[in-house]
Amino acid sequence: MGRNLARNIARHGYVTAVHNRTDAKTRALVEEFGDEGTFVPGYTTQEFVDSLSSPRTIIIMVKAGAPTDAVIDELAPLLSEGDILVDGGNAHFLDTRRREAALREKGIHFAGVGVSGGEEGALLGPSIMPGGSEHAYATLGPVLEDIAVSVDGTPCATHVGPDGAGHFVKMVHNGIEYADMQLIAEAYDLLRHGLGRTPKQLAEVFTAWNSGDLESFLIEITARVLDKDDPTQEGVPLVDVVLDEAEQKGTGRWTVQTALDLGTPVSGIAEAVFARALSGHAEQRKAAQPVLPGPAGGAEGSGGFVEQADAEQFVDDVRAALYASKVVAYAQGFDMIRAGSQEYGWDVDPGAMATIWRGGCIIRAKFLDRIKDAYAKSPELPSLLLDPYFADAVAKGQEAWRRVVVHSVNAGIPAPGFSSALAYYDGLRRERSSAALVQGLRDLFGAHTYKRVDRDGSFHVEWSGDGSESQG
Repeated sequence: MGRNLARNIARHGYVTAVHNRTDAKTRALVEEFGDEGTFVPGYTTQEFVDSLSSPRTIIIMVKAGAPTDAVIDELAPLLSEGDILVDGGNAHFLDTRRREAALREKGIHFAGVGVSGGEEGALLGPSIMPGGSEHAYATLGPVLEDIAVSVDGTPCATHVGPDGAGHFVKMVHNGIEYADMQLIAEAYDLLRHGLGRTPKQLAEVFTAWNSGDLESFLIEITARVLDKDDPTQEGVPLVDVVLDEAEQKGTGRWTVQTALDLGTPVSGIAEAVFARALSGHAEQRKAAQPVLPGPAGGAEGSGGFVEQADAEQFVDDVRAALYASKVVAYAQGFDMIRAGSQEYGWDVDPGAMATIWRGGCIIRAKFLDRIKDAYAKSPELPSLLLDPYFADAVAKGQEAWRRVVVHSVNAGIPAPGFSSALAYYDGLRRERSSAALVQGLRDLFGAHTYKRVDRDGSFHVEWSGDGSESQG
């Protein structure tokens, strides 16, 4: 990815110095792609730094964690006050805050920059989420906006906020990506077992969906994956030979951990992370299969639990459930961005994030235009679900959504993404929640007190005494 980003920069007319700890890789880049722009190879760190004019701008693209710290420790002594050091990897935003503060003391500007789009996006135009100082962005911004993909003439790159803001937003982006993929996988699972259709037949369904309100990169590539046969066996769907153990790099887990710290519910992202974790517990799943029964007439081994006459209605119901659940996942993600911005004083513009996610990144989707418009109309929107367009869209789809969740339960097909999104929707709209009983229980066993609906203050019942109420 780092190589492709360097090629992208050089292709846009910028003289680009390149360095890799392996000389052969540096040499191969220049020899293979030297005709794309002007590359200046540096075979030692000192040679690389010396090839740059001051103030220098250096982009690091290495594995997050200790490897990033090691590269920074190697470069920092060679840099001068006013130089800009950029981390373009998937770093944890707290690490970025730490590094930014330490380098600021040395007069070096450190910018944590989220880059989404994979290797292809890095070359052809990614979505870029830069953090760091305004000073750093004044130098860095024009280059990033130049190499980012543009949608409707607007670059998918903008200054997110100071210190770790860029990497925080990229983390949440990846968390939404987890939820989005989980929901798509659940839709596929329900359609395949509900209708008894082949992956190629379902590829046609996803292709059709990609021309409507679900239009997105992930829906597009879902159709491609389902249409693909195993390259080693003729007529065998690739999806049937891929091991059903989903891996993860950690950004989804970071999102959930951070959301817990912020007190922000991101149940859709959490369920996606836990679904991947459960898929990886292969031995436990294998042991459970002969022991734990499913519902009578369940989906396993059947030709479909949906009657043929109801097939098209079921397809439309799953589409509606997928869209509604997707809206919830994005709403939770944007709630988390707002909470993080408030906690760390970043002043992140949610509408601007929707704008730069419209192209280049993995979660790029048609309805991000709707999200951009929602925040343009109401910058302080309490929840994306309260925007008139999304409130109406989810309300119209909720009966189908509920039918799909019931189908999944009756058929014994896990759909934690659909189910948790619906539970969140119902929890948000309830006038009075069950939390009143939780507070009563907490007061009884731990004297944690409770608040009342009819007067101010905190209260406690003398549960072990005369049962009277006192104000705490």
